[in-house]
Amino acid sequence: MTDNEDPKEAKDEPQSSLPPIKNLRRRKRWCLVFLNICFLLVGQGAAVLLLRFYYEKGGRGKWITTLAQTAGFPILFIPFILFPSIKEPSTKCPRITVKLVYVALGAVIAGDNLLYSVGLAYLSTSTYSILCATQLSFSAIFSFFLNSQKCTILILNSIIVLSLSAYLLGVIDHSVNPFNVTKSRYTFGFVATISASALYALLLSLTQLSFLKIIKKETFAVVLELQIHTSIVASLISLVGLFASGEWRLLRVEVFNFNEGSLSYAMTLIWTAVAWQICSVGVVGLVFVVSPLFSNVISTLALCLSPLAAAIAFHHTVNGAKIIAVLMGIWGFSTYVYQNCLDDLEAKNKSENNDKCPECSC
Repeated sequence: MTDNEDPKEAKDEPQSSLPPIKNLRRRKRWCLVFLNICFLLVGQGAAVLLLRFYYEKGGRGKWITTLAQTAGFPILFIPFILFPSIKEPSTKCPRITVKLVYVALGAVIAGDNLLYSVGLAYLSTSTYSILCATQLSFSAIFSFFLNSQKCTILILNSIIVLSLSAYLLGVIDHSVNPFNVTKSRYTFGFVATISASALYALLLSLTQLSFLKIIKKETFAVVLELQIHTSIVASLISLVGLFASGEWRLLRVEVFNFNEGSLSYAMTLIWTAVAWQICSVGVVGLVFVVSPLFSNVISTLALCLSPLAAAIAFHHTVNGAKIIAVLMGIWGFSTYVYQNCLDDLEAKNKSENNDKCPECSC
């Protein structure tokens, strides 16, 4: 800013070519919500199927799959390369504070990914699905206390129905426990998956708090920025764990023993990394645009739709019970979306009333 410039005018200058989320029209905002839902459903569905394929075909690594869940962050630079104008200026908050937030969230993501990898390795698909469904309940608790999320009848209905849908999928899935899993490892996988579900729910609430209290930006570019930095931190931690645990020495044997060959092994991990990044953008985007609880609702919906994805990918059968579980998942999701539509309409009516009568509180 030069000496001749008015500080107030400089302060009022737009900081980005992208409009803040709160200034978007309802139609554009819902389009953004739908886009993030697609990212989450497609990314999570593909990533879980690829990881299940990895373990079923002979994969045994924990840290390598943990690394794969965040190592695909370079693809997130593509939007900044194609559209340089979306790059955000620095926040008013000290940069060191923002970096500390990235490091903290990245460390939590690395730990959460490791716990989920342990669960996938030591538990059957059914048990894993049931335990993952608990993340929705954890999210409701954390959102209520940390994010002031209100709990209406429709939201409560959505949580209960989606949880029951995931539980039903777990009960009717007759998959057996992984080969050579001892009782102690099974218990460890059980505790790890429950802990991962709670940590994931806490992570979503902390992410929203970071947006509101520290980062204080309201454009989608900041979602990519946060995802890139936290993925870098999580990938570095996973890489250290890979070498510190000595697991890297077993990779050569694992590649050689992979049932589908070395090329399939490499492509499985590469596409898993890409899929998780697409999913993560959707997760963080929904946290930013709507709420952590809504983001977790979509994650649970993806879990409920997994039988359809498995039927397409692995030619599994879809019986009547699975169809009922899928329909329950869609019902639970629909009630939550309906509640958000009601909240959106209420906010619109309130805004119109304030415009008509700015001096009164009606």
